[in-house]
Amino acid sequence: MFDVAVVGAGPVGLFMAALLLQLGHHVAVLERRPTPGRQTRAIGIHPPALAALDAAGAAHELLASGVRITQGAAYSGGRKVADMNFARPSAEYPFILSVPQYLTTQALESRVVELDPYALRRGVNVEEVADDGGYLRLRGQEDGAPVEFLSRFVVAADGVHSAVREGLGLEPRLRTYPDFYVMGDFRDESMYGDNAVLFLEPGGIVESFPLPGGIRRWVVRLGAPCQEPTPHALAALIKKRTGSTVDSASNTMISAFGVTSRLVSRMVHGRVALIGDAAHEISPIGGQGMNLGWLDAVALAPLISEALGTAARNPSTMELAHFERDRQRAAKKAIWQANLNMALGRPLPPTVLSVRNALIGRAITLPVFSELVARRFTMH
Repeated sequence: MFDVAVVGAGPVGLFMAALLLQLGHHVAVLERRPTPGRQTRAIGIHPPALAALDAAGAAHELLASGVRITQGAAYSGGRKVADMNFARPSAEYPFILSVPQYLTTQALESRVVELDPYALRRGVNVEEVADDGGYLRLRGQEDGAPVEFLSRFVVAADGVHSAVREGLGLEPRLRTYPDFYVMGDFRDESMYGDNAVLFLEPGGIVESFPLPGGIRRWVVRLGAPCQEPTPHALAALIKKRTGSTVDSASNTMISAFGVTSRLVSRMVHGRVALIGDAAHEISPIGGQGMNLGWLDAVALAPLISEALGTAARNPSTMELAHFERDRQRAAKKAIWQANLNMALGRPLPPTVLSVRNALIGRAITLPVFSELVARRFTMH
């Protein structure tokens, strides 16, 4: 029997497990995939999340390998529109850390294994969570055979298509957007160094971010879904929109995606809690989804730990209500920010775009507006 069963061994689930293991609890991490993924989609770690990773003992390796982004710039028609400063000197980490998601997952998995070599169980597909009044039963399949685990608490961090959430009968509010993107990683032959760059063009935005190892990510907004993205087609689109040349032969990742958002009405159901994408899917434009899940875990872990240290079956109702209210407010704020980012990137007639860009250029020189931009982009 476990104190806590965490369903899902992505970055959020592993981080939650690390927090609870550090607090001395008996934790099982149940993951349906037999091997770690090699996803690179989520790359930005914002300052508050980086501080949380450090507290969990998982930041050192990432800091050593990631790119520290403190500056950005916006261009349009080959001309610089505005400079952006993401550094906040008063912050513990005055930068956004850019690192591929699989490296983040590796660092968190190493930390979990360091704390408990037996905590992580791969190849376990959780199909049902039942409350028999004394403890929770997690039933499913492990390597094709039925399996059951007992736990006092369950934390579902099993992603957008959460089986635990489905088993609870929850249907999150779904919203779709008229925004489609194609992104790819290429050898960085640009002049932008460690800066993030936005190209505000009539055909739609192009975003570009540095990655470790001399790689740069390019994200291009499209007017319709891209069924079969290719490095050559993406390189041609980047050239057409921005004038920047990338070597299609150097591509290491390419992906196309549309945008949806999901938000559950409740994150806590008795002794089962939903965090991360299981509770709220955020548009990847703005890079806040993974960070939001980590901050969910930071808020939830002490409540579970306190309940485990007492005879209480559940954390206090008041504390859980505050947790749920606070995290849903944070999710709604992140969704709003992502909506704003997507609106900024939609196509505009050249004359309208020129006026808007001029207004942005003037506004960013104002300290109040510049500080607001920095806070929004770094999740402060």
